[in-house]
Formats: sequence, C-alpha cells, structure tokens
Amino acid sequence: MNYLGFKTLYKKEVRRFLKVYNQTIIAPMVNSLLFLAIFSLALGDRVKDVSGIPFQQFMVPGLIMMTIVQNAFANTSSSFIMGKVLGTIIDYLIPPISAGEMTLAMVLGGITRGICAGLSVAVAASFFVEISIHNFWLLIFYAIFASALLATLGLLAGIFAETFDQMAAITSYIITPLAFLSGTFYSINNLPQFWQYVSHANPFFYMIDGFRYSMTGHHDGNLATGMSVIIIANILLFAITYKLVKAGYRIKS
Repeated sequence: MNYLGFKTLYKKEVRRFLKVYNQTIIAPMVNSLLFLAIFSLALGDRVKDVSGIPFQQFMVPGLIMMTIVQNAFANTSSSFIMGKVLGTIIDYLIPPISAGEMTLAMVLGGITRGICAGLSVAVAASFFVEISIHNFWLLIFYAIFASALLATLGLLAGIFAETFDQMAAITSYIITPLAFLSGTFYSINNLPQFWQYVSHANPFFYMIDGFRYSMTGHHDGNLATGMSVIIIANILLFAITYKLVKAGYRIKS
C-alpha cells in the first residue's frame, strides 16, 4: 500500500474544505440553528413533545445527522466533479496510487468533513437545547457509517456527473428530498400507514432514527434492521465505486 500517497490525498481533501470553513463548517451550523429556531417558534406552542421527548431535543439529533450526511456527500461529489470539469482529475491518475487507496482516502475526507460539520451543529445547539448521549458507541457507529455511506455515494455521483448542473440535479432531486423526508423534523409514527412504509424504504430514515436513539433513547424503527441496511449499503456502494474508479469509467476518457 502506498501509505504516503494515501495520506497525502486524504490531507488534501481535508485541507480543501478547511480552507473554506465559512462555507463548509459555519454555514451548515447556521442553517441548522435557523431550522431549529423556525420550527421551535412555529410549533413550540402546539407541539410540546414528540413521543415523550421535548420537541427541540427530538429535532436536534435529526439536524445533526442531516448536516453530517449532506456535508459528507458534498465533499466527495464536489471534489470529483471539480476535478473533471477543471481538468485537474489528472492529478489523481498520475501518482502511483491505486483505485482502492484513492477511493478510501476521498471517502475518509468526506467522513471527516461530515463529522466536523455535525460537531459544530451539536456544540452550537447545546447553548439552546439540553443535549445528552444515551449510547456513545452507537452514536459513533451511526456518525461514521452514515457519513461513509454518503461520502461514497457522493464519489459515485461525481463519477457519473459530467457537469456542475448534473451534480446540482442529483443533490436537489435525490439527496435533499431523502434527507428532509426521513423523520428529521417529525416521528414517522404520526404518518398514515402507507407513508410509514415509504419512510422505511428510505435509508436516510435508519441513519437519523438510529442516531436519535443514540442521543435520546427513542427510535421509531428496528435498530438491528437499520444497522444492517447501513452496513450492507456501505459495502455494496464502496465495491461499485471501487470498480468504476479502477476501470476509469468517465474518468480517463
């Protein structure tokens, strides 16, 4: 394994998003606080609690996880599509670094950004809402594996997309709706039966539901099923992405 090349690419991915921290760390934190403030002001008098949990405490884990996955996706997808559009993708191909090393380094960069953004939201929200941890190890599991899944998905989207417009379409029509319709702001138990079934088909639901359980002890779905879905999805997506990177699909041509 080319440890130097792997380490260098990972550091490059991390430094890239840290250099514009106002956009990659501060902005997501502010957006999440705005969501918290808007929903608290709009529903605070009518919705005191959800399943016995104060409404703000119920919503914060969803906001943190939503921030984690959106930023993990954005890091790898933006890095790869910029390389293709600007022609700097050659910098990934010339060094003696394997497809597996490149894929893993970029995914780890996405995980790092996702967790950094999530931590910023958690710290900021703690000034307004009491935050607790029900299960520390599950919290770590969901934070890492959810961000890994979206970072891999972002890399896959970057491979298929040819323009910034195509990438924006993937983000707007797939990632954002899945994130917002996953129980971030509500309990799916309050939905009609049909929409509960639909929610269970959304992998984002299992990420947010499990992460909420790790902080509050409350969950709407089956935790074992959710963990299995996340692990299997990570393995499948990483394998597909690795194969495409190794083949040079839409990269070398």
